[in-house]
Amino acid sequence: MGKADFLSPKAIGNRIKAKGLQKLRWYCQMCQKQCRDENGFKCHCMSESHQRQLLLASENPNQFMNYFSEEFKGEFLELLRRRFGTKRVHNNIVYNEYISHREHIHMNSTQWETLTDFTKWLGREGFCKVDETPKGWYIQWIDRDPETIRRQEELERKKKQDLDDEERSAKFIEDQVRRGREGKEPEEEPVFTELKRKNEDEKIAFNMEVALAGPSKTSNTLGPSALKAAPTVKRKESAHGGDSKDKKKKSALDEIIEMEEQKKKSVRSDHWIQANIVVKVITKRLGEKYYKKKAVIREVQNKYTAMVRMIDSGDKLKLDQSHMETVIPAPGKRVLIVNGQYKDTEAILESIVEHKFSATLVLDSGRMKGKTVEGIAYEDFSKLA
Repeated sequence: MGKADFLSPKAIGNRIKAKGLQKLRWYCQMCQKQCRDENGFKCHCMSESHQRQLLLASENPNQFMNYFSEEFKGEFLELLRRRFGTKRVHNNIVYNEYISHREHIHMNSTQWETLTDFTKWLGREGFCKVDETPKGWYIQWIDRDPETIRRQEELERKKKQDLDDEERSAKFIEDQVRRGREGKEPEEEPVFTELKRKNEDEKIAFNMEVALAGPSKTSNTLGPSALKAAPTVKRKESAHGGDSKDKKKKSALDEIIEMEEQKKKSVRSDHWIQANIVVKVITKRLGEKYYKKKAVIREVQNKYTAMVRMIDSGDKLKLDQSHMETVIPAPGKRVLIVNGQYKDTEAILESIVEHKFSATLVLDSGRMKGKTVEGIAYEDFSKLA
């Protein structure tokens, strides 16, 4: 029987079936061949091309399995990042969307037997946040981009600075109000009495001279000299009181001015990473492979991000400065001061003061070459590559 015509119903049906998804058990990942039925898969397994692929895979099976596992993990995480971002989503929803593509890497060719095992592995390695519910496993992608982390830290730092400014302003206003209250004399509260009549025919009369009689009598007893001296004394007291208030106001303003001047005079900066220094990776987000391992900074980007090369494995990574710390070498080794008064100055480590978390350095470059500097904190210098 001859082959069906290209436009015959059978040929069109076969092409439609070939475009769609087929059963996973009839797919050969090594040859990337999808069969439509069991007989076709059996014929493919007996073919010469399949046998050649099996011979190649038998020489180094771990290499092929690792390759397929890396491809599957990379495409799965890329779909999760691009499609769902950092949202919490059911793992089966992501998997169904991933396998909808006909040319995807099948899970039976990877190191994971089930989707649950793969989800648990993502949680252990720190790629995603995973949690189990009665409805199944949910995953949430962790954004480890240094630029995103730096942007979040800058926003938090800005919020904290705004709060500090508001608290400082509120405290300054409270101090002014408190000082104003302390300068005033407490006023006597008026005493109210009830009006009573002895009989109903009696008329109520107010004697306004009673209130004025007291001061006039006291002034007569003091004499004319006391009356003349009283205003001068009062003026002097008020003058002294005004001076004290002015002094208090000036002291409060001076405190704020001094704080601003100290900020301006400070020579420390919030970025310290420099090229050609040795650092240590302190983040666990990259996995145990890079945690507590040393690297060399090759390039600095945007003051807060660096391209590093791992010393033991040679891998190249892009890290934020918050994910690194300085490395303290043995005495006698060369270091670079990365922060403080002597920033960008090379030096030689003379001794380490452990209880003060500082060291003594001998400057080896610049105009102050040969000068001994004490009390340099650990985070202000690092080993030169």
